Amino acid sequence: MKICVYGAGAIGGHLAARLAKGGAEVSVIARGANLEAMRAGGLRVHAPDGELHAPVRATDDPAELGRQDAVIVTVKAPALPAVAAGIPALLRPDTPVVFAMNGIPWFYFHREGGAHDGTRLPKVDPDGALWQAVGPERAVAGVVYSACTVVAPGVVEVENPGSRLILGESDGAPSPRIDALAEVFRAGGLTIEISPRIREAIWQKLLLNLGSGLLAILTGSAPNRFFAEPGCQDVTRRVLAEGAGIAGALGCELKPNAEGQIRNGSKSNHKPSILQDLELGRPMEIDSIYGVPLDLARLLGVATPMLETLVAMVRVRAREAGLYSG
Repeated sequence: MKICVYGAGAIGGHLAARLAKGGAEVSVIARGANLEAMRAGGLRVHAPDGELHAPVRATDDPAELGRQDAVIVTVKAPALPAVAAGIPALLRPDTPVVFAMNGIPWFYFHREGGAHDGTRLPKVDPDGALWQAVGPERAVAGVVYSACTVVAPGVVEVENPGSRLILGESDGAPSPRIDALAEVFRAGGLTIEISPRIREAIWQKLLLNLGSGLLAILTGSAPNRFFAEPGCQDVTRRVLAEGAGIAGALGCELKPNAEGQIRNGSKSNHKPSILQDLELGRPMEIDSIYGVPLDLARLLGVATPMLETLVAMVRVRAREAGLYSG
């Protein structure tokens, strides 16, 4: 099975190594020092279950790779316009594209079945570029739980032993194309779940991002530091309640576990990826994780005063760093 991972950073590198271990012919789209390191010595992953070394084919030009059996997109949301430009060279008519990313995906309302079925989200798909280049019918949603960091060019370190990937079709239907991908990932040692209610999984992960990412950006610290302050714990409780309110208005009835997130976060020194982006001067995923949920709240008439306040401050912080222009 020929699989291309588009964006071989921390998460993409981990997934690529798992696919290679599972027997796939893996290629990656990367750039800079990461690309050169993988060209020279392959991809290395230090994981709790052992060391992985994947001699992947690495390039910054998708046209070099030819048509693929599947593509896994793991870039940050600001890079999606570049993906829309480059990805057609990888696609046959039946090639599925998994978007394993944080936040609300651009195809969220495709086959959603409710009042907003088919609604497009220009904040995460400007000018409909992905809608045209990929098409929502071939898009598969992926929700990743894996604390990863690029510790050196071509080298990824995985912190937590319970890494997993949740996959699902927009309409929740059984999916041979997801089953085929899941088989390869499982052979590579990654826990895979296939969900008939993938939007609930998207919101569960988004609540985790909302409950920790905003505070991480504003405090410049890892969860174990900001959760030492009772006031920060209260902010997370209120943010999760508001996020669950948006999800509920969209038909995803969730019970946010604020106390569990605070308890687990109080033990974690791993900085959320969006804080890593700020510190490393990389474009930040403000719109897909924070902006779109607030747009949906306004559309649905859901009050989100805490989120409105925190996101406003985060936007200012990101603009001041030159990492967000929205």
